[in-house]
Amino acid sequence: MKKVFTLCLMLITYQCMISQNENIPKKRTQNGFAKIDFLSIKMPITTIPDEQNMGFTGIHYNLTFNDLWYTGVGLYGAVSGNRGGFFTLGVNAGIKKEIYKNIYLDTGFHFGGGGGAGAPDGGGAFILPHVNLGYNFKNFSINTGYSYVNFFDNGLIKGHQLNFGLEVPLNFNYSYSNNKEKEYDINELKQTTWNATPKRNAIMFHFNNLNVLSDAKASNGEILKGKTINLAGFEFSSYLNKNWFTFVKVDGAYNGIRAGYMDVFVGAGYLANFNKNRTKIAAKFGIGAGGGGGVDTKGGFLLYPDISLEQKLFNDIYVSLNKGYLLTPNKDFYTSTFGLGIKYYVNRNGVKLEENNFKKAKFKGLDVIVKHDVYFNAERETDPTENMHQISLQVNLDLNKNVFLAAQTSFANFGNAGAYGEGLLGLGAKTNMLFNNTTSFFTQFIGGAAGGGNISTGEGLIFKPSAGINYKVSNTLNLRAAGGFVSAKGGTLSSPFINFGISYHLSFLKLK
Repeated sequence: MKKVFTLCLMLITYQCMISQNENIPKKRTQNGFAKIDFLSIKMPITTIPDEQNMGFTGIHYNLTFNDLWYTGVGLYGAVSGNRGGFFTLGVNAGIKKEIYKNIYLDTGFHFGGGGGAGAPDGGGAFILPHVNLGYNFKNFSINTGYSYVNFFDNGLIKGHQLNFGLEVPLNFNYSYSNNKEKEYDINELKQTTWNATPKRNAIMFHFNNLNVLSDAKASNGEILKGKTINLAGFEFSSYLNKNWFTFVKVDGAYNGIRAGYMDVFVGAGYLANFNKNRTKIAAKFGIGAGGGGGVDTKGGFLLYPDISLEQKLFNDIYVSLNKGYLLTPNKDFYTSTFGLGIKYYVNRNGVKLEENNFKKAKFKGLDVIVKHDVYFNAERETDPTENMHQISLQVNLDLNKNVFLAAQTSFANFGNAGAYGEGLLGLGAKTNMLFNNTTSFFTQFIGGAAGGGNISTGEGLIFKPSAGINYKVSNTLNLRAAGGFVSAKGGTLSSPFINFGISYHLSFLKLK
């Protein structure tokens, strides 16, 4: 009788565990890879005699499917030559196939928009197909091959060149977005596949100020020394361990010079914790590309050493003060930097920690949106008014079930404004899913830095309210459409706009 009772107890306990686990969202894995590539583009002879090739380097992230084809997004910037401040944004698609013992063939296509630095980029639209051979090592791969670039919307930049790339596998875990805001006890999750070491990330929204120390002049002859260039942007960090991290930082100017300056950095840093993790000091070093807005950064290659002090406000939110330098290697453009930011730390997709002070975990929603904007009758500084098109990347992080934080970057691709770009931040609100869980409505208000392409944005500050609709296609994809109004403070840009695109939406597990 005792054995029968014990067996029944074990069966009941097992059934309870199974039932409990079935209620917890399944952990899924999306394969992907990050890529850095470089190509040297022969420039047409226009305003610069015997112009050097433009060194063009890109940062990409691609999702892979069926171990064969991939798609994603990429951002390019000039790092050598005479066109510092030339940036583009685009989408990638391609096929990778192993042909012999770690040797693979990669054929792909990149379509995007952008330009700048007075280059003959036309409307900004361009294509960049490639055919590469690569070799897979244990933790990374390298590839090289043929590529062709063509700024086909009345641009003059086109040609054939070699390209070189470095790729690193970068998979991530997720759950479907319909699980967002569901909360679970840590002990429940320890009985599931979520019982893994969490990944640590941080995102910071900041204002940075560049005090120009060098004697360099702007392209229009304006003296920059002593001026302060006001920037706004964001920084995303990924932690390798408790102290070491990598980061990507993007900023755009909104005041201090004429609109159009932008910079993008990748780098690494070290974080020291004090005062029971309430106070942190981070030292970091980045390399990247920057220019525009009349700022002469030569080829565009920049260095960024920086140190910051962070103090906890509440939960995982810190205020950050930073001091550093931003400069070209030869100090033709040399600035001292000082900034202020709000930083949000996230421990995600795992509950196994040596010192676990967390009691619960919640699934948070995340949307990555690629879309096409049309600005109607976008005002120019000198050229005739016409419609402007741009390719746009937006990332939304849910603060709760109905409110989200939005970050967006966009670059012109049609409409004779190839150098125009935007970097915007803001908040939005959305409804619950309606009409048999297929449709939701949203509104958002974003603003920030914009300029270039002869678009009249003054010193670069714009505001962009909008409203729209999401329609569910699958568990991870939505179709998206919106309309709104964009207005520049200090410029005459004041236009209605529409956009349409696709949203990749998911949720991740966040410790709380």
